[in-house]
Amino acid sequence: MRLIDWQLAFEQHLLTQAPEANSGFAATLLGGPTLDVDTGLAIYHNAYMARLQEVLRHDFGAVLYWLGDEEFAALAEAYVRRYPSAHYSLRWLGERLPAFILEHFVAEHSAPLAELARLEWAFTLAFDAPQGLPLALDDMALLPPEDWPGLQVELTPSVQTLLCRFNSLAIWRASKDQADFPGSHALDPAQICLVWRHQHVCNYRSLEPAEACAIAGMVTTGWTFAELCEQLAVTYSEGAPLQAVTWLKQWIQEGLLQRRVL
Repeated sequence: MRLIDWQLAFEQHLLTQAPEANSGFAATLLGGPTLDVDTGLAIYHNAYMARLQEVLRHDFGAVLYWLGDEEFAALAEAYVRRYPSAHYSLRWLGERLPAFILEHFVAEHSAPLAELARLEWAFTLAFDAPQGLPLALDDMALLPPEDWPGLQVELTPSVQTLLCRFNSLAIWRASKDQADFPGSHALDPAQICLVWRHQHVCNYRSLEPAEACAIAGMVTTGWTFAELCEQLAVTYSEGAPLQAVTWLKQWIQEGLLQRRVL
């Protein structure tokens, strides 16, 4: 048997549901005085699944907190059977778990649980996203007055934006605090949640509707600072410039923004 054929056969053994090896593949191996071939292959098979489950438990601790050990283990096993690890890094193993949850559970339970999984995955994405070139208050102090009206910004690469229709943040916080499960319920209205990394620490917060609209206008629609003030004037009247500066200062202090690349 060629090396590549042996490697493929070993991979197939690890990915099958049963730990028993194919007899033809097992015949190519030699056992030892204290460990026969079938037992050794079964150990590899079970260890591989255990390692994948360990990764998912780490990346989706809040989902584990909600489901409990047994139900999470069943979910994780069903997931890796459906979507075997296909990347050289286990960092990407859980990428499809939120979507799989929608398939795996009935709709009544899947929507809030999938949203919680998306929130946890957002932390993973934020943690190892590129640094970008976040603005600092010193940069703004050096900005000439004539450049302020045309100022345009965008989100730094680590910022993840989620629409939360359920109290996923409360459940996530309870899991981190090892508190009692707070129960799941829908939010009315839904909230925009940001997850990002700043100075090597992952942060999160939800936005009030007015702030969410303002930041979306600048980073998605492409408003200049002057256009932001113009839009805010509808609600804040003469106080619009002060509100615009207040939010801009907060967003910069939080490490959310960088200059837009034109």
